[in-house]
Amino acid sequence: MQDVSSLVAQAREGRPRAVARLISLVEGASPQLREVMAALAPLSGNAYVVGLTGSPGVGKSTSTSALVSAYRRQGRRVGVLAVDPSSPFSGGALLGDRVRMSEHASDPGVYIRSMATRGHLGGLAWAAPQAIRVLDAAGCDVVLVETVGVGQSEVEIASQADTSVVLLAPGMGDGIQAAKAGILEIGDVYVVNKADRDGADATARELNHMLGLGEARGPGDWRPPIVKTVAARGEGVDEVVEALEKHRAWMEEHGVLAERRRARAAREVETIAVTALRERIGDLHGDRRLGALAERIVSGDLDPYRAADELVAGLTQG
Repeated sequence: MQDVSSLVAQAREGRPRAVARLISLVEGASPQLREVMAALAPLSGNAYVVGLTGSPGVGKSTSTSALVSAYRRQGRRVGVLAVDPSSPFSGGALLGDRVRMSEHASDPGVYIRSMATRGHLGGLAWAAPQAIRVLDAAGCDVVLVETVGVGQSEVEIASQADTSVVLLAPGMGDGIQAAKAGILEIGDVYVVNKADRDGADATARELNHMLGLGEARGPGDWRPPIVKTVAARGEGVDEVVEALEKHRAWMEEHGVLAERRRARAAREVETIAVTALRERIGDLHGDRRLGALAERIVSGDLDPYRAADELVAGLTQG
């Protein structure tokens, strides 16, 4: 058993090994998970969480690394949660993101963690919300969450980040058309990376046109900016940071940041409760109560919905 209070204290001091152990407890659904979350609760809520998403090949890892450099120049501590696809052989993360961000490995002001999706859909790992809380409580000023390469429907990052950045690149085929039903609806800031390629201006124009066709915005509403970058050379990255800071200021002014964080906390509570209930239901296979309800359905004495209501009532009361 780990000494949780000691680990939390060491994490607050910026010791990467303690942060790693706390996140490992989270990923492994340790029996100490509740103790960890209780210890972190009063210490979290200060980090600015930025999600980066986009289709494979747009340069998410390179852009994340460039943003780390920009924030470090401002003297901010940065945590990076890079969600990698799971290996079909080991089930672990492929760790490609950490390889591309190796330049920050020796910086004590940067903590980088790769997490495997482990089959979880939505572009994130199931333990991402708790891992974000660990990095927050460990004193990170900014937490960058990089999703796996996503398509139309994998937009879970929008519910986990304060600000969502959607990356696109020219020469990716009809990328905007393919993505418009999903990730183009969640962005607070849009980045056209690899802007030194032919077609970058056209991609930005098409994106601007499609955003203009979206829902009507009133005076004072946030209008997502479009920033062109060449992340591999660091070009345009400071403009992205400026756009992020403007969005954060706008959210704080209009109460949007607090509302997003309340909604995020509510979803987390709901997920934990549903998971616990599902586990209890899973334990019922072969249980006489479930068998009795099934028998009543077969005999026509009870419909499945009423049976489910009775089952849930019994579980919650028990």
